[in-house]
Amino acid sequence: MIDFENKSSLEFDINSLQDIYKYLTDKDLELILTTDEEIQKLNKTHRQKDKPTDVLSFPLENMPSMPLGSIVISVDTAKKGADEFGHSIEDEIKLLFIHGLLHILGYDHETDNGEMREKEKEIIEKFNLPKSLVIRNEL
Repeated sequence: MIDFENKSSLEFDINSLQDIYKYLTDKDLELILTTDEEIQKLNKTHRQKDKPTDVLSFPLENMPSMPLGSIVISVDTAKKGADEFGHSIEDEIKLLFIHGLLHILGYDHETDNGEMREKEKEIIEKFNLPKSLVIRNEL
């Protein structure tokens, strides 16, 4: 189950993420949609980066009956990404959700040998999503 909290003004249908979620895990997960202002505070506190970002992931310890963790997505930054790459805000949120969930599942594009990028590509193709996440990560 995805525990969904929307702290933004965007109306978002959480059901649009269910197939992706079920494809990757059956453990509970929290998703928060928020603003640049709020995600900047989290980014500063947890990553010592005083700027907004598109998505943050907070994994929890892998314990039975515990949720996997939390994904926080800035709707403000997602709108900018959607505009820049020419697709809908909903698709951008799906792409950021994939990215965040893969981090929670243990993937790390900063230290692996391309495994996370390959998994992102696989999921994007399976769910017929815009290729912009793959393209921007190759730049």
